[in-house]
Amino acid sequence: MAQARRRIARETGVRGARILVVEARFYDDIADMLLRGARRVLKEAGARFDVITVPGALEIPAAVMIAMHGAEARDQPYEGVVALGCVIRGETSHYDIVAGESARAIMDIAIARDMPLGNGILTVDTDAQARARARPTGEDKGGGAARAALALVRLKRRLIRQARSRR
Repeated sequence: MAQARRRIARETGVRGARILVVEARFYDDIADMLLRGARRVLKEAGARFDVITVPGALEIPAAVMIAMHGAEARDQPYEGVVALGCVIRGETSHYDIVAGESARAIMDIAIARDMPLGNGILTVDTDAQARARARPTGEDKGGGAARAALALVRLKRRLIRQARSRR
């Protein structure tokens, strides 16, 4: 099996970023680990973040949109989103629907809204795989999703600065 790259740029240029974290609690212990990893990365980067909890992965996209609209109405828009959850394959095709539709919907939001997104929704075959990927001392996919969102926030900020400086 191929190994993921571990070298990720430091989260500079994202201090004060306002990040929305939406976590699905269908598997509480997995959600706890994913959230622990994401919180650590966001705190280390100096980002400000809100955490919203939903029952499962399918509810994440709707919660993202509801929260984004609320934040914009308060003139406190989010600069990025971290989606956390877990879908474990079962005996029916429900896995395929939940995994595919949740990923598609949050990607649609990210593209349509120009919103930096870190997708930390695990799609695994077993509980053991989920734990290995979620554990902050393991693969730390919650932290990885936060790093991905911050990398895109940093990119967006840099490109906006460049565009403004050319005016």
